[in-house]
Amino acid sequence: MKRLAALLLVFLLGIAVLSSGCIGSEEKSSTKPSPEKGKQTQSPGAKADIKAITLRTTGATFPQYQIQKWIKAYMKAHPDIKIEYEGGGSGHGQEAFLKGLTDIGRTDPPVKESTWKKFLETGDQPLQFPEIVGAVVVVYNVPGIDELRLDGETLAKIFMGEIEYWDDEAIKGLNPSAKLPHEKIIVVHRSDASGTTAIFTTYLTLVSREFAEKVGAGKLVNWPVDKMGRGIGGKGNPGVVQALKSTKYSIAYTELSFAIEDNLKVVALKNRAGKFVKPTDESIKAAVSAVKAYIPDPTEGYKEDLKGLLNAPGDNAYPIVAFTHLLVWQNKGGKHYSPEKARAIKEFLKWVLTEGQKNEYIAPGYVGLPKEVAEIGLKAVDMIQEG
Repeated sequence: MKRLAALLLVFLLGIAVLSSGCIGSEEKSSTKPSPEKGKQTQSPGAKADIKAITLRTTGATFPQYQIQKWIKAYMKAHPDIKIEYEGGGSGHGQEAFLKGLTDIGRTDPPVKESTWKKFLETGDQPLQFPEIVGAVVVVYNVPGIDELRLDGETLAKIFMGEIEYWDDEAIKGLNPSAKLPHEKIIVVHRSDASGTTAIFTTYLTLVSREFAEKVGAGKLVNWPVDKMGRGIGGKGNPGVVQALKSTKYSIAYTELSFAIEDNLKVVALKNRAGKFVKPTDESIKAAVSAVKAYIPDPTEGYKEDLKGLLNAPGDNAYPIVAFTHLLVWQNKGGKHYSPEKARAIKEFLKWVLTEGQKNEYIAPGYVGLPKEVAEIGLKAVDMIQEG
């Protein structure tokens, strides 16, 4: 009996030892990396994330499609740089820039002197310069009407609400062969602080003294049509386009690239020479070449006059053409950017002002900067301090 008990004890101890060995082997094999894994301690993606620099740019939606094209091309060639774009309008871009919420601000109209002074109060020097040329267009949603002509005076009266129906005599006089409906005109405009609005309303003040007196120009204005119940506000150019597309018998203003993207019907506007012109690369270039706009030193960006390119002379010049602008800090003493971020901003903006101005990088609806204007921007970029 004692012999049987001893044998049983030996048997059980043997099983325990074997079990212990198996568990130890499993633990050892689970902690030891495989030969393949042992060759690298970190995935390539994780390594790239550590080195990547993120640049944030905020503001104008006027150049949205152009910005997106630049960012896509640049990030493809520079995978270590991540660029995030947020629209929100020129007003939002200026505010975010002032508060340090964005690295690169974007604004269509030049910054006003009062805002420029606020920038300076941060203890750093703001720099403003053009990045691209674009056009504001008048678009409409009137079933059965594929071609429409308007002059500045008639357009101003439509947006003031003084012309109520599509078959008004003033519109019929400019479009004698069109079968205009007796339907009320619904006016779509921006609801946010918008550079597109500033450009459009500045143009209307140039062609209509009445509009200048009753409404005026600015990123935000009080549209008389709203009080008449015939006005719709849309946030950003995308919001305006959506409101126009979903509202029959409406009219709106937006950036040319949005009209191209959404295949909208575009008004032919009467220009300063008395010709009805649609926005094209040729008519936008004609406006730019016809006007020697004064672009101030980047350290005094507020001195630029928005009226510089509007209602330009020339038979083929489209009348509502404007620059859209970049805002960056000089970064005195590393006030706003780390050395790495400052260097990344400089490299990106130099690319935008050189390679980015070539035809293959220009989005439909935009025109590259004249060489002398691009050089002003390059001068500003060189002023950015890296630390």
